[in-house]
Amino acid sequence: MQPVAPPPVKNPIDLIVAKLHVASNSFFLQLPNIIGGIVFILVMYVIGRLVARGLRALFHKRGRLDLGSVLGSLAFGAIMIVAVLFASAIIFPSVQPATIISSLGIGSVAIGFAFKDILQNLLAGILLLVNRPYRRGDQIVVKDFEGTVEHIESRATLIKTYDGRRVIIPNSDVYTSPVVVNTAFEHRRDQFDIGIGYGDKPARSADTFLAAIAKIEGVLADPAPEVLPWGLDDNFITLRARWWTDSTRTNVVHIRSKVVLAIWEAASEHGIDLPYPTSVILFHDQTEETDGDRTAQREGWPAGKKPPKPRRRAQRRESEQAATD
Repeated sequence: MQPVAPPPVKNPIDLIVAKLHVASNSFFLQLPNIIGGIVFILVMYVIGRLVARGLRALFHKRGRLDLGSVLGSLAFGAIMIVAVLFASAIIFPSVQPATIISSLGIGSVAIGFAFKDILQNLLAGILLLVNRPYRRGDQIVVKDFEGTVEHIESRATLIKTYDGRRVIIPNSDVYTSPVVVNTAFEHRRDQFDIGIGYGDKPARSADTFLAAIAKIEGVLADPAPEVLPWGLDDNFITLRARWWTDSTRTNVVHIRSKVVLAIWEAASEHGIDLPYPTSVILFHDQTEETDGDRTAQREGWPAGKKPPKPRRRAQRRESEQAATD
């Protein structure tokens, strides 16, 4: 039996050229599919932009600009994901969209765990924009932050504090925390406590302060302001002044300043005492023999048959004993 001769060894350069030739032939065969996929993505990109712009315009007409912006972004993202799936099927005919979707379904669990906080903030942002507990321009208090709502995004709510700083609060924190909306209503009540002396008449003082507050521009006549006797404290009688004004922060602060000034001027004009806390300290040596019955209970020690010895006598006795020693 004759031995079989090995096939002739080809030149490596010829092998490389052959591989490149096959790859180029495959590329040119797939080129129409590639161009079709790119064109499809471009068309879907334009459609996605138009849909997003339409949603923003629709909700802008209804006064819900932030909701339109979020929904427009979500719609654009969904359209582009679908476009990429179908473009993959066009470029690679052997790949079926159902296979890609099933693979995404398996991977979505891991994606959900990895981006749990982002998805939670996104869902909370959509709920806030749909329910509208507050809107852009409202003045709110969230946890330790207070300011004016600048923008409600898909991930966070942006507020501008009254001292000119921006605070970015995740929507999940806003949705699960108590929120005080100071401008939810057109008008808001404010109050201030005044302490008058016990020698003054509370009713007359209250009428005097009420007349002064009612003259201030910006204090509403309906609901009317009021000054009520509120407490009998250690050093003064407390009167509580309450009034209604516009709910914006600037107006509330300025009106309160005018009320305080008007109360002080009225008290000065009508001779109403505005006392300050006073403390009286009595220095009393309770260990002297001349300080009454030392066997009775008094401040400093309980009653008993063996009261403490006078301090000076004890000190003198100790000094005499030390001298003899």
